[in-house]
Amino acid sequence: MSEYQYYEFQAIDRPLDDADRKALRSLSSRAQITATSFTNHYQWGDFKGSPHELMERWFDLHLYVANWGTRRLMIRLPKRLIDRNRLEAWLMGTDLAEVLDAGENLILDIHHDGEGAWDHDWDDGSGWLGAMAPLRADLLSGDWRLPYLLWLAGVENGGVRDEAPEPLPGIAPLSGGLQAFADFFRIDADLVQAAAEAPADARNRGASSTEFRTVIAAMSESQKTVLLLRVAEGDPHVAAELRSRARKAASVRDPRASPPLRFAAALRNRAKAIRKERETAAAERRVERLRQEQLAEQARRARLEALRRRGEDDVWREVEAEVERRNASGYDRAASLIGDLRAVAKEDGAMAAFGKRLGALRRRHERKQRFIERLSGMI
Repeated sequence: MSEYQYYEFQAIDRPLDDADRKALRSLSSRAQITATSFTNHYQWGDFKGSPHELMERWFDLHLYVANWGTRRLMIRLPKRLIDRNRLEAWLMGTDLAEVLDAGENLILDIHHDGEGAWDHDWDDGSGWLGAMAPLRADLLSGDWRLPYLLWLAGVENGGVRDEAPEPLPGIAPLSGGLQAFADFFRIDADLVQAAAEAPADARNRGASSTEFRTVIAAMSESQKTVLLLRVAEGDPHVAAELRSRARKAASVRDPRASPPLRFAAALRNRAKAIRKERETAAAERRVERLRQEQLAEQARRARLEALRRRGEDDVWREVEAEVERRNASGYDRAASLIGDLRAVAKEDGAMAAFGKRLGALRRRHERKQRFIERLSGMI
C-alpha cells in the first residue's frame, strides 16, 4: 500500500462555530468537519496545519496514525484541574510522552514512532479516538490510571529502575479506554496484565451515586449555588470536579485506599511469568490440536477403508436412500458419504467416474434444493 496518514481531532468542551469551521476548511478541502470533529486521511501529500496549534486553539483530543508505524495521541487538559508536577513525575521514565503548555491548558502529547508498518494488522485509524476519548474525562476527574500506563511503558523499555515503586497499587478493573490505549501504543500485554492483577485504589475507581450524595450533602448552600451557576453557564468540568471530590472522599473512608505498592522489578518478573504461562498453554493447545487432527485423520482413513470394503455401488445406494428421506439428517448423511466417495475416487484416480455418478444424482434430485445446496463444491 502507498503512504497513508490519518488525522482526527475532537472538540469536547466547546463545539466549533461557523468561523471555526471556515478557518479549518482553509487547511483542508477534503476533511470531514463537523461541530465537534475534524477528520482527514492522506495517501499522497500531508496535512498543512500544526496539530499542536489546532489543539491549542480548538480541540481537546487528537489522534494520528501513519502506516509506517507512527502513532500519536494528544489530550488537552485545563491546568486548574490537573497536577502538572505529578503528571511529569510519572513520565520521567518514558520517552513516550511529554507535557506541553497551551495557554490555560496543558497538552499531554503521547507519541510513538513504531518500527515498521502495520503490516499484518492494517488499521486505517478510525475508531481508536472514540475508544480512548473517555480517558480524558477520567483523568480530569482524578483517575490516574492512564499516566500509570505511560509509567508502565517506561518499565517496559527500561527507563524505570527496578527498585522504583509503582505510582498506584494497581489498575484493575481495566476499562475499555485503558485497554484501547495499551493496544494502540502496543504496551506489552503481559506487563499490562501483571499491573491489572491488583485493583486500583478508591481514588482511581469510579465513584458511586452514594459517594456523590455524601459529597454534595457535605457542601454548603453557597458552594452548591456556585456549582449550579457554573452548570447553567456551560462549564463542562463541573461533573469531573464532583467525581474527583467523591473519589478523594472514598479514598479516606476505604481501608483499601493504600494497599502495598509493587516494584518495577516485580512487575517485570510477573510479566515474564505470565508470558511463559501463555506460551506454555499455547504449546499445549498446539499439541492437543495436532493430536485431534491425527485422530480425525485416523478416523477418516478407517471410513475410507470401510467404504472400499463395502464397494462403491453399495455406498451409492445408501446415498440414494438417505436422500429419499427428505429431511436434514438424511441430506447431511448423504453429503458425508458423497464426500468420502470423492476422497476415494481422488486417491484411486477415478474422479471422472465419480463426477459422472454425482452429476446423475444431482439431476435426479434437482428439485430438492436443500440437498443440492449441500453438494456445493463436490465436483
